[in-house]
Amino acid sequence: MKQFLRNMLCLQLERKVEQLRVKHKFTVVAVAGSVGKTSTKLAVARLLEASGKSVRYQEGNYNDRVSVPLVFFGEAMPSLFNIFAWLGVLGRMSRKVKQDYGYDVVVVELGTDGPGQMADFAYIQPDITVLSAISPEHMLQFGTIDAVASEELEVSSYSWQLLVNVADVAAKYLDGISYKSYGVGQPADYQAEVIGSHGVVGQQLLIKSADSEDFKVSTDYGGRQGATIVLAAVAVAKMLSIDDKVIVSAVADLKPFAGRLQILEGINDSTIIDDTYNSSPLATKAALDLLYATDAKQKIAILGDMNELGDSSVKEHRELGAYCRADELDYVITIGTKSRDDLAPAAEAAGCRVKSFTNPTEAGKFVRAIIAPGALILAKGSQNGVFAEEAVKQLLKHPEDSAKLVRQSEEWLKKKAGLRGVA
Repeated sequence: MKQFLRNMLCLQLERKVEQLRVKHKFTVVAVAGSVGKTSTKLAVARLLEASGKSVRYQEGNYNDRVSVPLVFFGEAMPSLFNIFAWLGVLGRMSRKVKQDYGYDVVVVELGTDGPGQMADFAYIQPDITVLSAISPEHMLQFGTIDAVASEELEVSSYSWQLLVNVADVAAKYLDGISYKSYGVGQPADYQAEVIGSHGVVGQQLLIKSADSEDFKVSTDYGGRQGATIVLAAVAVAKMLSIDDKVIVSAVADLKPFAGRLQILEGINDSTIIDDTYNSSPLATKAALDLLYATDAKQKIAILGDMNELGDSSVKEHRELGAYCRADELDYVITIGTKSRDDLAPAAEAAGCRVKSFTNPTEAGKFVRAIIAPGALILAKGSQNGVFAEEAVKQLLKHPEDSAKLVRQSEEWLKKKAGLRGVA
């Protein structure tokens, strides 16, 4: 019955979006992919805003069949069983269809938890869909990376233009598909080369494309991961014919978001790379690369469990442990049982000094006691059951910066206290 009601509701919501698309002229940019969707979505939306476009988007992760239609109308999602609230939502949607829309661009995030779900978004007919990566995700449901690729690339069947990060999508999956490419440090329709680095606090990129002269942008996003996010936003702006000079100015205004390569001041003149929003093998290795590439008197990696990897979980955690470099890391701190059992032994075998915790607050307290002046600390972990942001909270120079961390609402704090004994 629950699934039936959900499906009926979705059909009504999707019909409202279709009506909106017919009655009003605006561009839809969608973002899909195994990792990096939310960061890419926000960078695209904020860059287009800074370029003078009127943009509608949602800052969280409204990315499933129920929540995506709400983004088009600026609606919050009620409880699924709150019938009166949903009647109100549908009524307001109907009225908004008839009114002036007022937005040039809508940017949405398309997510999937299992096979067949990407097809549900076909009604949107995005003008541009960005595919950020194909890597292990929800592996209990998908089973193989080939199945993940098949699901994510369903967007190619209903998107007018597809923009693919060819650095993180294997070429074999793109055979027979029409797309434009973007990539950092490799041939693509839209390329970026790092020409100047400011460590974790930013870098300068040279943007190359066939449709304009090369130009430089300065960004507060660090590392290859940050460069890729910025390049995706730049590529979308160029596909929408925004002037290069406007793009340069807009990129300079972009800032990393909470839990996504956010740079925070730590105690004892330390610097924290707060990448605690979520975790996956691809993204964690990219974050470690940023740590390795930055000079610091002491480097500490706080690595939490990577969830939803299914049968590949042991292998991926062991590979990540082996990726930890003893010549670059003074400590590897793990949070969670998967990291304790699989990542930690592999990191120790690689020569790293490792300390494991199941409670993120205790992990943070340990790190607080060992921080040397000028240390550089990376914190990363999956969303649920890990809560690496609570370790970061113990390390902040300014306690009020805890408001900048992810999952700090009253609801989340109650959930974390109940599950992990978070203080």
